[in-house]
Amino acid sequence: MQNRTTLARPYARAAYAAAKHAGHVGQWSQALHVAASAIENDAVNRMIHDPRLTAEAVVDRLMQIGGEHFDEAFGRFLGVLAHYDRLALLDIVYEQFEAYRREAEARVHVHITSAEPVSEEQNKHLTERLKQRFGQEIDLDVEVDPALIGGAIIRAGDEVIDGSVRGRLERLSREIAL
Repeated sequence: MQNRTTLARPYARAAYAAAKHAGHVGQWSQALHVAASAIENDAVNRMIHDPRLTAEAVVDRLMQIGGEHFDEAFGRFLGVLAHYDRLALLDIVYEQFEAYRREAEARVHVHITSAEPVSEEQNKHLTERLKQRFGQEIDLDVEVDPALIGGAIIRAGDEVIDGSVRGRLERLSREIAL
């Protein structure tokens, strides 16, 4: 079976194209976020996998959950996902949709894992430095992981910059083992 990322890609591409064509990229982004969050709930996850429910019944329930965040066009999109048994991919569809959106808006998503909390001033400084490095606007996401001991790991697309103490210790350990 294909992996989830590969399976989600055409749906994310279609969702982005539909949203862009309608001029509702922001609304679709919010709707996908709500839908992806909803399927993380155990009860909703069981519902979308319940063989007793028709695709239409599942979509009707999801539309109720989404409320004002879901419009008719998004409901049709959910219907397609339900018909092809792809609702469980909504989290990845959302991630890929956001990647298409950032690319179109010349934005890059940067995830920083830091050993300690990052102050507002450090956050602004990092954003400016990363903006210079990548030549694009930055969507910064910061996570704290004390296991890094010190420093940080920066992930932007396929690029990873490991400036953590733990990473340096691991590299040193490998060099000594040679």
